[in-house]
Amino acid sequence: MNVKDFQFFIRDSLQHVDLMKSRHPGLPIFILGHSMGGAISILTACERPADFAGVVLIAPMVQMNPNSATPFKVFLAKVLNHMVPSLTLGSIESKWVSRDPKEVELYDTDELTYHGGVRVSFGMQLMGAAARIEREIPTIGWPFLLLHGDDDKLCDIIGSKMMYEKASATDKKLKVYEGAYHCLHHDLPEVVESVLKEVSSWITERLPAATSPEPQSS
Repeated sequence: MNVKDFQFFIRDSLQHVDLMKSRHPGLPIFILGHSMGGAISILTACERPADFAGVVLIAPMVQMNPNSATPFKVFLAKVLNHMVPSLTLGSIESKWVSRDPKEVELYDTDELTYHGGVRVSFGMQLMGAAARIEREIPTIGWPFLLLHGDDDKLCDIIGSKMMYEKASATDKKLKVYEGAYHCLHHDLPEVVESVLKEVSSWITERLPAATSPEPQSS
């Protein structure tokens, strides 16, 4: 949770895309991102739009939460970033991850999940990424599917609505899950089932039709 430049995430994602292209030439590429991974996916696709057949975003970080990024807090973060960049701010409240208590418990006990506070320096990187996404949105022409819970306290749904309304793409869809929290793919069972069906069918519909082999001449 201490990266000097958000671009590192985009660089690594594109490196992986290049690896997949070399291993599976000719296959369409889709990228799926959740939360901060959604922000990474958006900026990755913006960097090389021709590489992607579609982008799926589950509760993506498009904008900073207006309650946590007030003008005063942003100003304070900039000051602290110069003085004590390693200072940690508040951590994520796990109760807002899912409405399923079992999923919250799994999140709390997952050793691969960072449970500490967000450093000021990383918060600045997130704000920079959100500002960059806002500038890029009007130019977005690639197909995308947005899924978001309207009771998401971690990544505000206004960002997804703004992206859907302002992106120039003609192939775009926003599906809102009423009452759902942040991790839609780990929410209540019926939401999880719907999300998986929605994502798989959306991708399948955008796969190129299989072409029949040319008849052999005798």
